[in-house]
Amino acid sequence: MNFRNAQYLVSAARYDQCPPDEGVEVAFAGRSNAGKSSTLNALTGQRNLARTSKTPGRTQLLNFFTVTDDVRLVDLPGFGYAKVPTRVQQAWNRTLDHYFRGRESLQGLVLVSDIRHEPSAFEQQLLDWCSDAGLPVLMVLNKADKLSRNQVAQTVLRRRKVCGSANSALRVIAFSALKKQGLDELRAAVTAMLHAEQAPGEKNPDPTGE
Repeated sequence: MNFRNAQYLVSAARYDQCPPDEGVEVAFAGRSNAGKSSTLNALTGQRNLARTSKTPGRTQLLNFFTVTDDVRLVDLPGFGYAKVPTRVQQAWNRTLDHYFRGRESLQGLVLVSDIRHEPSAFEQQLLDWCSDAGLPVLMVLNKADKLSRNQVAQTVLRRRKVCGSANSALRVIAFSALKKQGLDELRAAVTAMLHAEQAPGEKNPDPTGE
């Protein structure tokens, strides 16, 4: 998969504004300071494909990028430190819940997390959403260059143990968007998600879960 061909397609503030639910796509999520946009830019080899900012919470839309006519990458709203009203955060949660449960073209989630911090409550919620929807998750522990090799190895093992119970289809890798550490592994994992064949009816089309 040549991710360097990625191009901006459209942004959606609500689920009904997403592009047609056709082809396949992989979504990227993460805390606002975890380096989600930088990880997406490293994957595609494009410095400015996804907006990066020193102000957390700038990504407030679902941003869709095409790789080919039927393959997309999706940059989801950052969470955790965004300075927005509670009602806006609740609206994001409803949109994301609908997206994870109802989006048939969604093949997996790349969850970008700061390797130096333990999983947040919302990260656990994302894992639960994906588990309910039958979606594989790749947890990318970014900023691995900030720790020693031994600390990285221990953290990866601990995160697999802690978060694996919430999603049995979880894979964890160490990564550094700055140093491009783990980039080949990231590209291989995202490519595998996009090429995976999902069993019919595996997702629940009702976002309420009923």
